[in-house]
Amino acid sequence: MPSNFEISKILREIGEYLEMQNVPFKPRAYEKAALAVQELDEETTDLYKEGGLKALEEIPGVGASIAEKIEELLKTGRLKYYEGLKKKAPVDLSSLTSVEGLGPKSISRLYQKLGIKNLADLEKAARAGKIRKLEGFGEKSETKILAGIEFQKKSGGRFLLGDVLFLGRGIEERLERLPEVEKAMVAGSIRRRKETIGDVDILVISKKSKKVMDYFKNMTEVAMIIASGETKSSVKLHSGLNVDLRVVPPESYGAALNYFTGSKDHNVALRKIAIEKKLKLNEYGLFKVGKGGKETMIAGKTEEEIYRALGMDYIEPEMRENTGEINFSLKHKLPKIVGYGDLEGDLQTQTEWTDGSDSIEDMAKAGIKAGLKYIAITDHTKRLAMTGGLGEKMVLKQMVEIDRVNKKLGGKIKILKGTECDILKDGSMDLPDSILSKLDVVGASVHSLFNLSEADQTARIKKAMVNPNVDIIFHPTGRLINRREAYKVDIEEIVKFAKKTGTVLEANADTNRLDLKDEYIKKCVEAGVKISVDSDAHSAGQVGFLELGIAQARRGWATKHDIINAWPPDKMKSFLKK
Repeated sequence: MPSNFEISKILREIGEYLEMQNVPFKPRAYEKAALAVQELDEETTDLYKEGGLKALEEIPGVGASIAEKIEELLKTGRLKYYEGLKKKAPVDLSSLTSVEGLGPKSISRLYQKLGIKNLADLEKAARAGKIRKLEGFGEKSETKILAGIEFQKKSGGRFLLGDVLFLGRGIEERLERLPEVEKAMVAGSIRRRKETIGDVDILVISKKSKKVMDYFKNMTEVAMIIASGETKSSVKLHSGLNVDLRVVPPESYGAALNYFTGSKDHNVALRKIAIEKKLKLNEYGLFKVGKGGKETMIAGKTEEEIYRALGMDYIEPEMRENTGEINFSLKHKLPKIVGYGDLEGDLQTQTEWTDGSDSIEDMAKAGIKAGLKYIAITDHTKRLAMTGGLGEKMVLKQMVEIDRVNKKLGGKIKILKGTECDILKDGSMDLPDSILSKLDVVGASVHSLFNLSEADQTARIKKAMVNPNVDIIFHPTGRLINRREAYKVDIEEIVKFAKKTGTVLEANADTNRLDLKDEYIKKCVEAGVKISVDSDAHSAGQVGFLELGIAQARRGWATKHDIINAWPPDKMKSFLKK
């Protein structure tokens, strides 16, 4: 049976195929349903087993027609409607839409006019100069497409953390529910919360490894068994992701978890410390080596006891990159990095007023469910016409609506009035100061002219930071992981200038962005520049992206002191420029 990941992908592609055909309304419905399935806490398979078609219809955003299509997928593993759409336009949507600037309608034109079905066709046509001749494209578009293809090649087929984390966690939870499993844990780069993931490592403690391996190899997500053994098996999922499962003895669990979590450089540094103490560290434990080479295990059951035996404080997985954490740990000076439950607010969310899919009230209720005390509504401004950006009159109208919803919710959460205001080419803002000054939170962002020189782009953002009404620079480098490189900007100068102007820099939690990068967050922490960790949610379910932003902040060694929305609302608001 298909996993949530696969069902979501199929629903999203149905929406894209319908958009290629210029079908009204339906593409949005399928996009919303795809998001809803992607954000579910349990597998659709389990929902269907428990409640049938009715349970599918109760998924937010899934109506009767789409529920029936999901049922067909679950029952047969196929969907005739989807296959029919693919026959009409046999294009590789997932690879083509991953190229920056290509959407369903432009892909449709490329297929109809040039017969382009995949990345190889696209590159061949672009290099032959054929795309620039098509209406709606031109030489700049062709150059941009070639750059996007090259960027795809460099990304190396790695998966986004946000796509893999919840998948890995779901497998971990299902394994842990097995009566034969004492403990299960995802290790590797997922546990360190790297922004992209190559493969997944899972460790379990079990005395009945054969039953565990049999369950693992027969999971619904598995497309192919790569290797099979009593203590280690490897599979490839339908998504293309490789997953390894290892069964380890309880006395070695901590050592194995440490070893398979990595990073490699962190592990090498730990082994050097062990050698200096005349000890031996490997995936089986920490050993004292006696006369004649006799080894006696002194630690290995938990990671904590290994670090303690090496004279170190425990190092959180997100920090294990050998970027200074070893020395800080030896000196007992590690910072207490922000916790996953420490955020009190979310300072960037979009609603149906622009390109979001849910109402202000729905977003607020999602904030309540997430345990937040405040949430800022920051819809786009008029310059970003493709999102239906708001002009001055609509911003004022939205402020009235926010007052109404705040009153209706009776203080369960505070909805802040905000904006994601476009930074224009000269660094001025897309809304006048007379409007910006009325808002609680003003985020400013670059959504155009990504090809400016580093000097011009840096000057543009700095001018926005000087504006007394601009509180936060949203997604400061504009990157889209695996899709678009960051625009050229002097990040060190931006951090330095943010300190001077009192501007907050955002750690955007959207799975496609995670912008700022962890190394830039660390620069902010070292410079005393404050950060906001925001979901950039475009639907109620995406408020859950905050976890990814916190992970990125932890990788940058940020503490609660560094993150303004880890503060109570009054303290946070008093820090902003207004």
